[in-house]
Amino acid sequence: MADLQPSRDLFLADTPMLDARAPVEFGKGAFPTAVNLPLMNDSERHQVGLRYKEEGQQSAIELGHQLVSGAVKEARIAAWADFARTHPDGCLYCFRGGLRSQITQQWLKSEAGIAYPRVAGGYKALRHFLMEAIEQALAECAFVVVGGMTGSGKTDVLLQLDNALDLEAYANHRGSSFGKRASPQPSPIDFEHRLAIALIKLQAQGHHWFALEDESRLIGACALPLALHQRMQSLPMVWLEDSREGRVERILRDYVSGLCDEYVTLDPRHGFERYRAHLLAALGKLVKRLGDQRYRQLVQLMETALARQEKDGVVDLHRAWIDALLAQYYDPIYAFQREAKRSRLLFAGRQAEVVDFLRQYRP
Repeated sequence: MADLQPSRDLFLADTPMLDARAPVEFGKGAFPTAVNLPLMNDSERHQVGLRYKEEGQQSAIELGHQLVSGAVKEARIAAWADFARTHPDGCLYCFRGGLRSQITQQWLKSEAGIAYPRVAGGYKALRHFLMEAIEQALAECAFVVVGGMTGSGKTDVLLQLDNALDLEAYANHRGSSFGKRASPQPSPIDFEHRLAIALIKLQAQGHHWFALEDESRLIGACALPLALHQRMQSLPMVWLEDSREGRVERILRDYVSGLCDEYVTLDPRHGFERYRAHLLAALGKLVKRLGDQRYRQLVQLMETALARQEKDGVVDLHRAWIDALLAQYYDPIYAFQREAKRSRLLFAGRQAEVVDFLRQYRP
């Protein structure tokens, strides 16, 4: 069976992928449709690697066959066969398209009677293809940045556009000190892959320019590709405007009610305590910038609001610390940023106006 080459089609079709690498490799980065069904687990891979360094390739291969034999081998082949039968349109890969994927493919054929394609060059070639896709899009496509004060609804704007890149969604993080979600972020590599695949799919739909939110280099623990971040510093912008009251309500929805629901859904027993710890820790990150007195005042407001919320589910008291934090910290920063970026502004308006402008915009 001929090897598959890394291609747009693999990602446009959301091709199921059997990742034969060890779990530690998979955890560092993979692809959204990949499932980790390793030829060797972490311990076995480590032992084989040591043998390779000490005695060479042939001895390492012999050890690998000893470690993955008998019932262990049968169980792994059964798992691969189940994946292949469930996903007849899929493929498999290892790190470089070498021995591990060759052995996986051979055993699937000889032991389970399944001919299953593997990707030439493996994970490394697939990742290189995706990173090239980002570079190509940056060279060929136009971009517009959506800016605005904290809580103005920039993500809400992106959700109404067909050509938006929702960087915070790919990073599973809202981007601010309070932006952590109840569920974990992807690895930095997985974040890059999500971005690249989104670009490939949007381009395949015929889009040649993209809207994205104004972000710093880091979105939580995920870093924007350097070339993209550098490009964003000179991109044209639209500025989303809203009243302080409107922004407080949106923050209350997303960072209080919505976030609490996320934590409690994931952990009904301890979710509220995790949510409480999240808010207090996020505020604690700002203590040096706020100053001790303002910080202690905000902590008191937050603690009072959390106690009321825990008691009867009422979130109204959270508005006090949200409003104060906007007035005393976030708004002055964003007002300065807007002035610094004034020369790049294409348009400013409220949400419906910004959405309408972007839908009609042509670079």
